[in-house]
Amino acid sequence: MDDLQKDAQSLLAKTSLSDGIARRDFIKVALGTGFAAAAMPVVAQNVISTDTKGLIAGTVEIEVAGQRVPVYRAQPEGKANPPVVLVVSEIFGVHEHIADVARRFAKLGYMALAPDLFVRQGDPQKAASIAELQRDIIARTPDEQVMADLDATVAWAAAQGANTDKLGITGFCWGGRITWLYSAHNPKVKAGVAWYGRLVGTSSAMTPRQASDIAGSLKTPVLGLYGLKDAGIPQDSIAIMQKELAKGSSGSQFVIYPDSGHAFHADYRPSYVAADARDGWQRLQNWFKQYGVAP
Repeated sequence: MDDLQKDAQSLLAKTSLSDGIARRDFIKVALGTGFAAAAMPVVAQNVISTDTKGLIAGTVEIEVAGQRVPVYRAQPEGKANPPVVLVVSEIFGVHEHIADVARRFAKLGYMALAPDLFVRQGDPQKAASIAELQRDIIARTPDEQVMADLDATVAWAAAQGANTDKLGITGFCWGGRITWLYSAHNPKVKAGVAWYGRLVGTSSAMTPRQASDIAGSLKTPVLGLYGLKDAGIPQDSIAIMQKELAKGSSGSQFVIYPDSGHAFHADYRPSYVAADARDGWQRLQNWFKQYGVAP
């Protein structure tokens, strides 16, 4: 039995799982077999694996308007009143990479919470293609629902004794866009870090506002980490966002990595750029420290 399997067995012994969480789903996240089909191929040699030693980690459930929402939670054992960071996934959902990011935060002293924000619409891990995933799940997930689920996640953290006065949020791709929006939505967020999230777009009933629409009124400082070679997020959209941010006083900033495209932090994908991912992770830590989120 390898160390990761031992960690999973230990988690099963000491993590309380809600009735609605199937044991196989917990094992899927704990053992790292939960990469989405649409995200393949996985570049195994680059995958970072963070163990659970000294952590409480696993899936819990919270109830939001009658819906049970699974949340991957990781936090240091024996640490009272930890600060909270919300980890918002890509379109691929809360798979092993997102769970690992949560564990990285827990090793730094945070309670990290990654809610399954697509639970009502379907399982992103089963979608055969990105087109299918976008059509059947992402396009049917309203921003209003996402904001409510994140609000409930923060309330749950407070009820567990975490310090939600030191609340941060970070997200990747789809979650990067949500990071901008939730930082405007919840005044308790002290700082955000958005990794290559969409900034401009067409409004709809599901997505009535884009990041550029809230930029001028944004109060929370958000650090945007983006790639110059990202074909899906052109530089002119960043310029629009910067112009709108200049109308306000959030102090938000961008870092543009010239050698990276989209998803450069995703260590399990071919798009991964290790040097820029490491630099961005350090900048995230510095940003949270600067704005009073860090432990």
